[in-house]
Amino acid sequence: MAADTGSPHPFVRYRWLLDSYRKAISRGWTDGDFVALVLRLDEAVSGVEGHGFYITPLSRQSGLAAGLELDSTYLWVKDETGNVAGSHKARHLFGVLLHLAVDEEDGRNELGIASCGNAALAAAVVARAVERPLRVFIPTWADPQVVERLEALGAHVEVSERNPKEKGDPTFLRFQESVARGLTPFSVQGPITATTLDGGRTIGWELAEQLALARVSGPLRLFVQVGGGALAASVWSGLAGGIREQWLSVDPILHTVQTEAVAPLNRAWRRLLALEGEAMEAARMTPDLYMWPWEEVGTSAASGILDDVTYDWLPVMEAMLDSGGRAQVVSEEMILRANELGRSATGIDVDHTGTAGLAGLLDSEVASSISRHEHVVVLFTGRRRA
Repeated sequence: MAADTGSPHPFVRYRWLLDSYRKAISRGWTDGDFVALVLRLDEAVSGVEGHGFYITPLSRQSGLAAGLELDSTYLWVKDETGNVAGSHKARHLFGVLLHLAVDEEDGRNELGIASCGNAALAAAVVARAVERPLRVFIPTWADPQVVERLEALGAHVEVSERNPKEKGDPTFLRFQESVARGLTPFSVQGPITATTLDGGRTIGWELAEQLALARVSGPLRLFVQVGGGALAASVWSGLAGGIREQWLSVDPILHTVQTEAVAPLNRAWRRLLALEGEAMEAARMTPDLYMWPWEEVGTSAASGILDDVTYDWLPVMEAMLDSGGRAQVVSEEMILRANELGRSATGIDVDHTGTAGLAGLLDSEVASSISRHEHVVVLFTGRRRA
């Protein structure tokens, strides 16, 4: 089935692929009922943010490819910096909101999220739009500007200090405890908010349709920065869905990028590679042998991907293994260089987290393996905040 080309709204255009849509239809909703819900909620978001959701641009960036000294000039940038709350995170949470609405969940219950930046801001905008109370668990080092904006949006901010006797991110631990006490999860971690991947897939569907319109075919590499893993999992799922729908014909390969400050996905990937054909079976049967909290979390300008656990690692790992991709680790110097190149070559005011996937192309071994006719896609995911 083709996309609804009459709509510029991603949650309307690709609605028939959304799990929330299928659930609504199975419960007796009409197509018009669901579209009306999307547009009503989007109007509420626009009332807070000044605009709602829209299909974000994909552009070919030959100048950036030259700056990276790539043999191929087919480098594409998907720009999410103009999205609601300045990043891709609101897509995930709008998708969660649709599920809550279809499920007729108690709209008075407090929502909750653990985040240090963009996800918290996205949650605060979306929650404010529907007048839901929101509790945000943040680390001690959260950006004061982010905290100020969260409070201005009416969120209840709770600072979580690290306890040396505990393993894992203290914000996530406090969040889990509150969920156990009745808080409604409103997060971008799939294992605790399973519906968060649904809205994120709209990025992949857009990407598939945009690449098809550009007549892209053949080998394609997708570089995605990874913190908790929901972005990589959902974009890959959306792109794969577009291929299944025969919107385009490409052979995609997934590269994930983490900083040397914290790289649990790379650690799991290296351990699983040694198992060859048994890798995913082992990962699912004994996940704790491959994914556990990073012991000493460092610092990075790409602060948005400093998750000590890659929560949605299983679908990401499967995608890398099946596609012949790899889990990369980049230095802080590469993080800084990628942002400098990305901003100067494209004119996009993107932050360091948002260009961290691009840093994967600064790895000389990876860059030299990309042939002249391969297409490469990177995601610019977060707006730089002054």
